[in-house]
Amino acid sequence: MPRSSATAHELNRVELLAGLPGQTLAVLAKRMGREEVAPGTVVVREGEPGDRFYVVFAGMLSVTQAGFPGRTLLRPGDYFGEVALTMDMPRTATVIAITPAVVASCDRETFDELLRPLFAED
Repeated sequence: MPRSSATAHELNRVELLAGLPGQTLAVLAKRMGREEVAPGTVVVREGEPGDRFYVVFAGMLSVTQAGFPGRTLLRPGDYFGEVALTMDMPRTATVIAITPAVVASCDRETFDELLRPLFAED
């Protein structure tokens, strides 16, 4: 699957990231790989090690958790993967594309350097 870099403009549309300084967004954009995901593709699987943080640019994805009925929908502007990275634990849910989708993701090192402060306890 061809990957390209995210753009600062795309990242700025994610509410969580919109408050970041322009310079930080520019660095983050260069480090985030953008990929198209086909319907039915499992992006992350519950119980697996978590090593990436994701934002949704297009499409819809479903989030399911073992032992919890129902599912949550992720739409453009949403994000996932932060729990495994901030708490250093396995994935807490499975995320599957239910329409053609576009996501961008970064590795743990980038998350720790640029994004972890956004998830710090007050």
